Amino acid sequence: MADLYTKTVPHHELGGIPSALVSWGGGIGFTLLTALLGYGLSGIPGLHVIGPMACAILLAVLYRHFRGYPEQFRTGIGFASKSLLRLAIILFGLKLNIIVIFQQGLGLLLRDLVVVLFAVGLTLLLAKWFKADLSLSLLLGIGTGICGAAAIAAVSPILKAKEEDTAVGAGLIALIGTVFAVGYTILRPYAGITDVQYGILSGASLHEIAHVALAAAPAGQDALATALLAKLGRVFLLVPLSLVLMVWMRRKEGSQCRSAGIQFPWFLLGFMLMSLFGTYVLGNSIVVPAGMMNGISTLTTLLLTMAMVGLGLNVSLRKIKAAKLKALAALAVTSIALAILTYATV
Repeated sequence: MADLYTKTVPHHELGGIPSALVSWGGGIGFTLLTALLGYGLSGIPGLHVIGPMACAILLAVLYRHFRGYPEQFRTGIGFASKSLLRLAIILFGLKLNIIVIFQQGLGLLLRDLVVVLFAVGLTLLLAKWFKADLSLSLLLGIGTGICGAAAIAAVSPILKAKEEDTAVGAGLIALIGTVFAVGYTILRPYAGITDVQYGILSGASLHEIAHVALAAAPAGQDALATALLAKLGRVFLLVPLSLVLMVWMRRKEGSQCRSAGIQFPWFLLGFMLMSLFGTYVLGNSIVVPAGMMNGISTLTTLLLTMAMVGLGLNVSLRKIKAAKLKALAALAVTSIALAILTYATV
């Protein structure tokens, strides 16, 4: 398809349609179609455990590997990987109930803070030992400590990470998180802990919200509720961590930061506003049917999946170096250590 467009139509238009519009609309359509294919693949037995996001990233990476980057759709793909990504993170804020965290989860919030510091610190330490890619390893540490791909995507602009690193990081988090979530469900009967303790273990140590739900649901509603509470505390820490990273980047770059233009990630402010809106307005001043809230949640996941398609297209398998595989090793070891630490303290 790419060859057909580039060889048979003028550069400035396609059938009377300006090329800019074709590039934008075609890119949006491309990421949407690939995302929907990811949803379809995730319904296949065996692939359902990794979820639509990981399947869509895999499709995008394979497309780039075998067909090359679809240049005629670059504008729309870039819009998906940046603007739609920020919109998805803003909507993601509706999942965070601040009242529940402050009233019932202060102890869990303190545990979550330790988890974040432990995950980021150990990942970076291992990355230095393994001589891994430090930029990618930092993203993986943050994803492990906070909330997987969403956290990686949120902090990438602050850290000025390469889009390839963002996509690779999201894919690796999805892979490792899925393996651990399945492993938790297998080992649960032999863990020797209560269902509520198992919920704390899942929520405090697994990577994505989807991974937490996958692992905790078989233990019952109490375990699932506790797990999600522990996980939401980690999501809450995304904003203060981002502020810390901004200060760190400014000090790191020194006088160069004026020209580099480290800007406040305003979409994170939107994330917090949506959290406040969902906590204090929805269900109180405004009653929203459960079906609509489920629809918003589905839309959020779809937008995030489309964004990951755009990021996945920036991954070149031919350029992946051993340092990225070493970063995967650092992620795996950190995840194991985090699971052991959490298990020992529940």
